[in-house]
Amino acid sequence: MSVTETLAPRPVGGPTLPQERRLVTELPGPRSREVLDRKARAVAAGVGHTVPIAAVAAGGGVVVDADGNSLIDLGSGIAVTTAGNANPRVVTAVTEQVARFTHTCFMIAPYESYIAVAEALNRLTPGDHDKRTALFNSGAEAVENAVKIARKHTGRQAVIAFDHAYHGRTNLTMALTAKNMPYKHGFGPFAGEVYRAPMSYPFHDGLTGPESAARAITLIEKQVGAENVAAVIIEPIQGEGGFIVPADGFLNTLVDWCRDNGAVFIADEVQTGFARTGRWFASEHFGIVPDLVVTAKGIADGLPLSGVTGRAEIMDSPHAGGLGGTYGGNPLACVAALAAIESYEADGLLERASEIGAQLTGRLTALQARD
Repeated sequence: MSVTETLAPRPVGGPTLPQERRLVTELPGPRSREVLDRKARAVAAGVGHTVPIAAVAAGGGVVVDADGNSLIDLGSGIAVTTAGNANPRVVTAVTEQVARFTHTCFMIAPYESYIAVAEALNRLTPGDHDKRTALFNSGAEAVENAVKIARKHTGRQAVIAFDHAYHGRTNLTMALTAKNMPYKHGFGPFAGEVYRAPMSYPFHDGLTGPESAARAITLIEKQVGAENVAAVIIEPIQGEGGFIVPADGFLNTLVDWCRDNGAVFIADEVQTGFARTGRWFASEHFGIVPDLVVTAKGIADGLPLSGVTGRAEIMDSPHAGGLGGTYGGNPLACVAALAAIESYEADGLLERASEIGAQLTGRLTALQARD
């Protein structure tokens, strides 16, 4: 029996999938239990899962399991499939690219789709200054490279991250991340020269944005020293930390401080980028222009791709060969990104996100008032 013959039967996903909640078995059903039993025997225990199903198709707002149960999908993609699972534009682009070639290392034999993605990111990210982009595989890898670039540009080492932050699961990004379980526990020691500052959390601290920023800046200057700071990295809206929206003026004050002190301001837009907040990037809501923007997740609607985009003079600081990787900017992922960006623009997905956000905000604000 071939490997593919062991897989459960799979319906066609994408926008034609019936948008309904339908339970035909208990959860998990017999087919899902069989797959999950195989997972327990084959996959490392540290790779956990949240929902007791084996997914076989997804599209629109539903995910279908191996037993034919159709479940409302509130997050199986973790902010990745923003243009929709099995988006027709993405499927067509990837299918056509597979027939041409599946891989060359861009550092050996460049190809146009990588360059086109870089051009798109240079156009879409905040600011009208001259920009450059480098592509990678995952959000954590892009964060690591953003820090590398900032350190090379400034000749400094210290990096400032914030309370409640999440930046990834590699050694450096675990150091940047503020949450112990499940991300950091038992995996140290972590990379050095990472320092933590207090986040603006207006629902709890009652401070204005400038007041919160002053608190953070005072700590940075006293404990680290402005002259030692290579970069300040922050999620414009924190995700894993609790979807924390900073008070107005907080990010702006930090950007100004970075400009005044020669530090690089890095916006980690891995989760907030590509229409998640009703804008291309959450930074736009606050009127800030980061020096470097880190992207991943929704950039390619499900294929592994990430990027660092920023001011040309900063991005061009590393020497030739100092940035890259075997799979970074893989051609399949690049054509998927171009198709996803086309969908965001042509299908009004930024406006759609704003509409949904307005509905949710009204209800969540009412719940907040009762807390």
